Amino acid sequence: MATTQHNNSVSDERSAKFSMSKLRRSPLTILVHLSVLLIVILWTLPTAGLFISSFRDKDQLALSGWWTSLTASEQNLVARTEGPDKQKQEGDVYVLSGKLLVDGKPADVKAFGFSSREPTQYEPGEKAKMKEGTTLTVTETGEYRMASTEPFTGKRGKRVFYTAVVPPKFGLDNYKEVLTAEGIGRSFINSLTVTIPATVIPILIAAYAAYALSWMKMPGRNLLIAMVVGLLVVPLQMSLIPLLRLYNDIGAFFGVGAKTYLGIWLAHTGFGLPLAIYLLRNYISSLPREIIESAKVDGATDFEVFMRIVLPLSFPALASFGIFQFLWVWNDLLVATVFLGTGEEHMVLTARLREMLGSRGGNWEILTASAFVSIAVPLMVFFTLQRYLVRGLLSGSVK
Repeated sequence: MATTQHNNSVSDERSAKFSMSKLRRSPLTILVHLSVLLIVILWTLPTAGLFISSFRDKDQLALSGWWTSLTASEQNLVARTEGPDKQKQEGDVYVLSGKLLVDGKPADVKAFGFSSREPTQYEPGEKAKMKEGTTLTVTETGEYRMASTEPFTGKRGKRVFYTAVVPPKFGLDNYKEVLTAEGIGRSFINSLTVTIPATVIPILIAAYAAYALSWMKMPGRNLLIAMVVGLLVVPLQMSLIPLLRLYNDIGAFFGVGAKTYLGIWLAHTGFGLPLAIYLLRNYISSLPREIIESAKVDGATDFEVFMRIVLPLSFPALASFGIFQFLWVWNDLLVATVFLGTGEEHMVLTARLREMLGSRGGNWEILTASAFVSIAVPLMVFFTLQRYLVRGLLSGSVK
């Protein structure tokens, strides 16, 4: 009985200590949670804004930010009155009358004018004096009246400039414009033609190299590992032009053209190999030594050990690097422009979207919609392989 009471008191004491330690850690835990939440919001807001903007009307997108997308906005619009054939004579005055509409509905007019230089010169209800004794009046509900002592002539009506409150408009017009653009399908296929081999080739080469640097005894192995790590810090821009010149010289010697897919495959392979070898070696070297040694005792060669044991066990690391390499190559513009040029035959998707956007970058609706069109395939790849991402990156960090 005394022993039971003693155990209960010890358990209660431990529970109290655990509760006190939990209370002491709670402010730090809350701070960590708030920090993570803040980081998530900071990373999510730009993407959410880009996504909302991709569905907005291009005129509203040019005038206001995405955070105002759910509220009505004031826009400067222009319309034409009824034609001269619809004029009516009221005593000694000829009148053109009608109603200004916004998306088929009566406009909520805030100001109007008859000149593009001063489109908001008059307030609703005022009488604007135009040339040759003509007057123009526009009400708040969009009803206009243009009166003149002389008959109206011409084939079209007169222009009326006005500022109206326009409700928010959303639609798929931006995506239709991007997806139906000339050459977009060919560029999509070109990007796949570049990305898939440029992802598979470095993985195959790096897997063999990583196994050799992990489990095969060779002179200078540590030096090779140090060289691989050193290559991680070489900037792509520094080596791009020398690599292109080397490829052109070799291609000219063997009669291979410069603007071919082979060149860009080799370029992306060279730029991706250091990181691939580094990640895969960390993973393969962390595999249990007993498995490798048992297979060799049973008479397996290094190739058999690699193909039957190491490669299946290394799939998380292969998938994690595959995600990174696919994203880099798919979103690449610089290497594709240098090695493939801007010809219609080999233009990749990023180059095509850049051409659609124009040199001055004023078509925001094209930019927002094309951004989500271009990330559709990488998102599919990421969500397919994302469960292996963390496992592959953290492999080898602990024993």
